[in-house]
Parts: sequence; C-alpha cells; structure tokens
Amino acid sequence: MTSPGPATTWPALKWEDQTWFPNTAWAGAGLDDYGARYRSAIPAMIAELSPDTSPTAASLADVASRELSRLDAELGGRVASFAPVLLRSEAASSSQIENITASARAIFSAELGAKTSRNAELVTANTRAMTAAIGLADDVTPDSIARMHEVLMAGQSRHTPGRWRDEAVWIGTRSDSPVDAEFVAPHHSRIEGLLDDVTDFARRLDVAPLVSVAVTHAQFETIHPFSDGNGRTGRAFAQALLRFRGVTRNVAVPVSAGLLADVEGYHRALTAYREGDVSPIVTSFADAALRAVGNTRTLVAELDEIRAGWNNRLAVRRSSNAWKLLDILLRRPVLTSAAAAAELGVQQPNVYPPLTALVDVGILKSKAEHKLGPFWRSDEVLAALDRFARRAGRREAP
Repeated sequence: MTSPGPATTWPALKWEDQTWFPNTAWAGAGLDDYGARYRSAIPAMIAELSPDTSPTAASLADVASRELSRLDAELGGRVASFAPVLLRSEAASSSQIENITASARAIFSAELGAKTSRNAELVTANTRAMTAAIGLADDVTPDSIARMHEVLMAGQSRHTPGRWRDEAVWIGTRSDSPVDAEFVAPHHSRIEGLLDDVTDFARRLDVAPLVSVAVTHAQFETIHPFSDGNGRTGRAFAQALLRFRGVTRNVAVPVSAGLLADVEGYHRALTAYREGDVSPIVTSFADAALRAVGNTRTLVAELDEIRAGWNNRLAVRRSSNAWKLLDILLRRPVLTSAAAAAELGVQQPNVYPPLTALVDVGILKSKAEHKLGPFWRSDEVLAALDRFARRAGRREAP
C-alpha cells in the first residue's frame, strides 16, 4: 500500500560531524579516508512526543490491531499446537529480511543439532531470541533488549552479544568506511540515553498500540545500538511490545512475514521516519500485520487438513503413542528418537514402535542423516511451512 497522505509532524534527524579513523591504516580503500569527516545521526528524544499519523494510517493500524487480537484469541485454545510453529515462522521471516534463508526442514533439523546449514542455525538463534523477547514482554527496558541480543548472537565471536556497540555503524555500499554512507547511526556515546528514552516511550499507554510498536521499532532501528543483529533484535522487540500492549496474548503472529511482502517499502518507511514522517512506518506495520493474519489463517487451515488426513490413515489402537505423536508433529515436524521420547515422556526404546507405525502408513519418513542417527520427518507439515514462507515472499533455500 502506498503512503497514506502527506508527511505529518515528527522531528527529523539532525546530524553531527565525526572524524573517521579506521582500525587499521591499510584497510583497503580506507587509506584515503584516514581522518576523513562524516556525519552521524542525532535522533530526537521521543518519550514525551505524540505521533501525529495521517487518518488513513491511524485507521489502518486500529483495524490491524483488532485483527491480530482476533486471530490470537482464536488460536488461544490451541496454543500448544500453533504457538511454537508460528514463533519459528516469525523468526525465519525476520531473518529473511536480512537475507538469511533456510527451509523448514533445515531449521527444525538445526534445532536437533544438525550442522549442515549455517543459515538454519542463525534462524534457530533468532527463534531463541524471539522466545526470550516474549518472556521479557513485561520488562520493557534497555536491559531486556540487551538480553534479547545476547541470546540472538550467542557464540558469534566477531561481535559482542548483549553489549552496546563502541564503534560506528552505517548503511552504504562500502564496508570499510562510513564516509559518504547513506546513513550513519548515532555516535555510540548517545546510545544509552536514546534507549532509555525509546523504552520510556514504548511503556506509554496513551499511544495506540500498533502506532506505538511501529514508532518504537523505527526509533530503535535508527539508534542501531549493536554492531550486528539490530534488525532481528528490533523485530523480536516488536513481538514483545505486541504482547506488552495486549494485542497478542497467546501466539507470536508472524508480522515479519508480512513485512517480507514489501521489504523495500519497509526500508523506505524507515527512511521516511528519519525524515520526519511516521505514517509510512505505521502503514507498513499495519499492512504487514494484516498480511500475516491472512497467511497464518491459511497455514492453520492446511495443518488442520493434514491432521484430519492422518486420522483417516492411522489404524493402530487408540492407546498407542502414535496418536500422541500426531499432535507433536504439527509443531515439531522433524524428530529424533530422543526428542520424540522426551515429548512423550517415555523411555527411548519405547518410542520406536509408534514411530514405525507412522512410517508404515506414510505419515513419517525416516532417514539417517547429519551423522546424528535417524531423523523422522513429516514432509506434509514441512511443505505447508515452506508454502507459508513462499506466500510471505521468502526465496527458496536448501
């Protein structure tokens, strides 16, 4: 959807001069920039400001908030089945915005320890960050944001998980210098004050919920407090804010999957926000929420159809754990015998008969892979999740 009307009153970025000193004097073309001048952003303090969105953007945000709440309520009684799979879908979609793409099979296999896909491992880390974000939804503070980032970036030695950056970060064509960059985030000395301010804004209850989430997200992305992982952390934080404001209570509706449909529009909306117009980012989030609701309803319907088909195919006695595995497979479509035994609460040797029963009727396939022994998978559920991702705009990946 196009921007809903003219720009509204909101403080545009100001700028301050900085001097670039690269870490190494011989770093590529950085030699020419040694001691060169560039400008970094100075975002306004927004804790006491009220976003003045266009009527169209405000109305769309209200509709989207109500639709998110309606879907969340519908799935509330089935949270055990759908909350985990939707959370992973949100994490995968948020990662895809950063061009980190993996298939559903690779993601679920990575959760079980497979090391065949680096992207899948990154999506798995993002799932953990989303989980942490939702767990911290009642604690809207800089410390909770740092915790989300710490979970996301754990084990990545090139960066500092959970710690604010102490260096310049920028958006541009060069990786070795911020000189002539499209956007340079605020100097690191401003980060703590800006994060205190934006979390103060986020805790206010007098701003419409989705407007608050969108503006908080845009301000956070403008601050860019970490050396890497800002986008994924910011979208995890957005999920926490939806929970904090009561828009969702049971599941993480994959709003990032909605943003995927128009990533360029999302980036343009962030630029417009920095230029003093909040309406495009509010519209972007509202459109994304409405797309996510429709996409999620389709996914839930497909999973229900798959589950009903399984009921017709499985003919073992009702006391068999094979029936219990069917519900587990909707949220964990790739299993090892150890994972299946843990889910069922039985000893590992006792899980092989029900797994074999599901293989015999074609519900599961078994394959020894990843040097971890046999994995059992439901190709039907995995295909439904990949269709969800394609509808959201994700590119194909192994």
